[in-house]
Amino acid sequence: MDQTLFFYDLETTGLKPGEDRIMQFAGQRTDNNLNPIEEPHNYLLKLSGDILPEPSAVLVHGIAPQQANLDGLSEKEFLELFYKNIVKPNTTFVGFNNIRFDDNFLRFLNYRNLYDPYSWSYENGCSRWDILDLVRLTRALRPDGIVWPTDSKGRNTNKLVAMTEANKIDHQDAHDALSDVGATIAMAKLIKTKQPKLYDYLYNLRQKKDAASLVFSGMPFIYSTSHYSNDPFNTSVAVKLLSKNDSNSVVTYNLRYDPRPYIDMSGQQLAELWNNVKANKDEPITFPFKTMKLNRCPAIAPVGVIKDEQSQQRLNINLEEVNKNLELIKNNQTKLVEQLTIAVDILDNDQEVRWRADNLGVEQQIYSGFYGIKDRNTMKELHKNETPTKIREYKERFEDERLKQLLELYLARNYSTTLTNEERISWEDHVKKSLFEGGDNARLAIYFRSISDLSIKRTDTKSQILLEDLRLYGESLIPSDISD
Repeated sequence: MDQTLFFYDLETTGLKPGEDRIMQFAGQRTDNNLNPIEEPHNYLLKLSGDILPEPSAVLVHGIAPQQANLDGLSEKEFLELFYKNIVKPNTTFVGFNNIRFDDNFLRFLNYRNLYDPYSWSYENGCSRWDILDLVRLTRALRPDGIVWPTDSKGRNTNKLVAMTEANKIDHQDAHDALSDVGATIAMAKLIKTKQPKLYDYLYNLRQKKDAASLVFSGMPFIYSTSHYSNDPFNTSVAVKLLSKNDSNSVVTYNLRYDPRPYIDMSGQQLAELWNNVKANKDEPITFPFKTMKLNRCPAIAPVGVIKDEQSQQRLNINLEEVNKNLELIKNNQTKLVEQLTIAVDILDNDQEVRWRADNLGVEQQIYSGFYGIKDRNTMKELHKNETPTKIREYKERFEDERLKQLLELYLARNYSTTLTNEERISWEDHVKKSLFEGGDNARLAIYFRSISDLSIKRTDTKSQILLEDLRLYGESLIPSDISD
């Protein structure tokens, strides 16, 4: 079967994939020339009774929860269509910032509905790609033929709305998922037309093994990432310093910066500096160490693509300085890698401590470990033979404790009329804990405060109607024994 691209976009209840939910999924399958080859997909998804949308998110996309619940599919129904009609062999799943946002929501959607969270994106020749990274690297390396916008402060911006407006691409319903899909395909076509070699190069680099071959070569490489300074173009020359314990992560060094200030630092000092960078996201990024995820299609290229003086000037890169910094790193590599390893271990341990302290509910524990082969096979069998009675039988067959807890929530959401009295009480307790626990900091209390604040700031008719819908929706979730 030929490779196809499936462009997709989501509108969600908020920005946190473990807590928030998908409200709209839209997608379009194309051939390798970016021509549509199927009818587009466009679905609303219902919200279960333990979920509250962020009012500010609803004002962006305009989907009231009442509309989603009236016209939408349940998550279970959507996933059945997803695996029947969308997850086909040799599909590249692609969007605009999908790798860091939309893909995470799809993982959590699969996870809480008893599917393997990852297999849809890599089994049977499937893969992922991201047009935002293509846009960023094209702007940095091969900008000719495309209009590149700036924001109100004169800074470079690669946002989809700004890119389509600057290049006169039809995008009338921005933040409608299907409209955003069309705009993303149009941007990809523009780059493929104007800079076909770069387009093909980065598309063919989307597999982890291909990215790793360049990164692990020991040679410096061009790296374009939002973690690098906006000026110039989020792009620099980097080199791999350290492979982390998991096969997907490496620590890189930004060769724009002199390494001497870091060579004599202890691992603890490096960790503290790294934490400060993460905590001060609005500050200019000059800290040269960065973790690269090889399975996130990094936008990288050989240094030879900027061998001409014009490219080096555009990127404000002095290759002589880069080579001097690289030589300093090589001369002090053993010491630097040793302390960097300590720093990475400190940061990873700190993160694990924070996760434990957060006391995450089971639906947010996706990264607590991979499922074993037996559980993955059991999940597949469950969905092939799914009935309320049979689902209950699977609980004791699962080895992973998360799956046993997720199954109870899955049963309550999808087979509510079959619940025993004990199961119904457990679900009602879960809903009350989700919405009402915490007093003034309870999710429902924060929700209503947010609506009140936005009602003062957003006085246009459309916003006021949506905010009233949100208020009514929140009130509808309050049980009679509480509202009375």
